[in-house]
Amino acid sequence: MIEKIARIIKNKKKLEEKLGIKITNRGKEVNIQAIPENEYIAEKVIDALNFGFPFKIALLIKQEDFTFEIIKIKDYTKRHDLKRIRARIIGTKGKTFGTLTNLTRCHFELKENEIGIIGAPEHIKSAQEAVVSIIQGAKQSNVYAHLEKHQPKPITDLGLKEDKHKL
Repeated sequence: MIEKIARIIKNKKKLEEKLGIKITNRGKEVNIQAIPENEYIAEKVIDALNFGFPFKIALLIKQEDFTFEIIKIKDYTKRHDLKRIRARIIGTKGKTFGTLTNLTRCHFELKENEIGIIGAPEHIKSAQEAVVSIIQGAKQSNVYAHLEKHQPKPITDLGLKEDKHKL
């Protein structure tokens, strides 16, 4: 079930073109027809759009081989003042989200009591750990220091993947 069906319908042609799929919908139900690999990626992109990510960011899942993960705040805290926890994650005028984005090279979105993260697989783990630390009460400055100290090493290209930019 897609809550933000209007976003999917509005971008239907672009999605079909960029993802190599055929989209049909009945009410709030979306059906995707494509080869299994494209179908899986399309489901992730549509989930990201439904979560609230901008169209451009959601498409990074296909273009950059990014992954999309969701963290449920309630899974990491017993506290009941979730509004305060959400405020800590966003920060004053979105500063915490912005800093986390810069340090982890991931994109974040908050929806109710869930945090969506889109990023490269090598960066997702540190982004998840950072968000969980903030949920559990760690100071933002300590989380930033940890992220700066433990930046993932760049992956050396062994020439095994196709270069998308040459095609």
